[in-house]
Amino acid sequence: MGFLMFALFGLVIGALARFIMPGRDPGGVFVTAIIGMVGSMLGAFLGRAMGMYTYNTQAAGWVMSLIGAVVLLGIYRLATGHRLAT
Repeated sequence: MGFLMFALFGLVIGALARFIMPGRDPGGVFVTAIIGMVGSMLGAFLGRAMGMYTYNTQAAGWVMSLIGAVVLLGIYRLATGHRLAT
């Protein structure tokens, strides 16, 4: 049940990240969920590095998860060579 909630959270965060950074991306729902989940982990790592969270905290929270997903989406677009919306 925990992984299912994490996947659902990742899907929501990934969709919000794509809404913030409009443009065409391949991959659909699966890639959106992966970007959201990994972005959430990246947000937790960055939050811990900045002293916002303790190491006992598992979740990064909505804001840091979204920041992590936006950063990861930007890296994904650079790596795949997709252009930003103009």
